[in-house]
Amino acid sequence: MQATLADLGRVSYRDAWELQKRLQSEQIDGARGPCVLFVEHDPVITIGRRGSGADVVAPRKVLERRGIDVVETDRGGEVTYHGPGQLVVYPLLNVQTLKLGLHEYMRALEEIVIGVLAGDGLKGYRVDGRTGVWVGKEKVCAMGIRVRRWWTIHGLALNVTTDLNHFGMIVPCGIRDRGVTSMAKLLGDSCPSMEEVKARTALRFSEVLGLELAPVVSNVFPG
Repeated sequence: MQATLADLGRVSYRDAWELQKRLQSEQIDGARGPCVLFVEHDPVITIGRRGSGADVVAPRKVLERRGIDVVETDRGGEVTYHGPGQLVVYPLLNVQTLKLGLHEYMRALEEIVIGVLAGDGLKGYRVDGRTGVWVGKEKVCAMGIRVRRWWTIHGLALNVTTDLNHFGMIVPCGIRDRGVTSMAKLLGDSCPSMEEVKARTALRFSEVLGLELAPVVSNVFPG
């Protein structure tokens, strides 16, 4: 399957969500093909369909003072944080064309991240019943998607150099018995750059899902 890979840089969560919905509608109408979006977000806490505002433990006034937005979104999953230093990947793909069920698709996304981490000698793994990727006893990548007419939006968020202090403002993914980590915390000065992680992630999408990705370009979806 051929797909466009677009690196959108740093954008707000709300703008990226609106873009995904527009692109998905165009895909359903047959006006656009598959694409994969790379972004970093301005600081934001998102509440998924299974989430609860009670898992946002920081007072709203504190969040406002720190410039952290709170958005109730339509992705699967519970509450998580997005911010600078985190690679967020939004694959807008047709799972029927990929011949994958939703469970298989999520496992494929996890496999992509596990491979990215392995490039630095990190042993990522799955936890039964908990979507995402873990290293040791801490979560390094959160995931949540939404599907309409077989086309996906939302995706995965891999902590590269993310400020982990912000996760203290929430109960991440509803999990109270494990922590959150990042590649920088695990690797220290050996942590790869965001550009290196992006390149490795693009390669893993090709290997795991069989995508023929066009070269990474700047924003090709104006408006």
